[in-house]
Amino acid sequence: MRAPWWMKGVAFSCQTSCGKCCDEPGGIVYLSIADAERISSEHEMNVEDWLERDCRQTLDGRYVLNSRPDDGICIYLDDNKQCSIYQVRPQQCAAFPWWSENLATDRAWNKVKDACPGIEADDAILIDGETVRIHVFADRESTKGFRSWPPHNKR
Repeated sequence: MRAPWWMKGVAFSCQTSCGKCCDEPGGIVYLSIADAERISSEHEMNVEDWLERDCRQTLDGRYVLNSRPDDGICIYLDDNKQCSIYQVRPQQCAAFPWWSENLATDRAWNKVKDACPGIEADDAILIDGETVRIHVFADRESTKGFRSWPPHNKR
């Protein structure tokens, strides 16, 4: 079996005050159990209260971050296009642009490249394939999400 094209490494560097990966109306950020624990702790809240305040459940019951009601943008993206919880952001966010759907086809990757100035930026560094693979699996894990708190089978 041939290794995926990205295993050779991909040039990327997150760009200051960009926020393009976070400011799409209607974007959905799935949460892992670890995300809920980490972010609620950062807000000095218990998980249940934080879920009630900052999250909602999808039609299939998975928890996702709320969006701002006025524009559908992530509640944690500030006016300077900075993530206000960057150090504890959800693993789905940390995995961008290394989402499975972005890496699946040349067409999908080219669409992400057109939208993300960090890919092949002048200051981009080579992200090795193993690091990309770790992010792909982290994104898959968060997409599974969780549907109740406390979780029945805490991982």
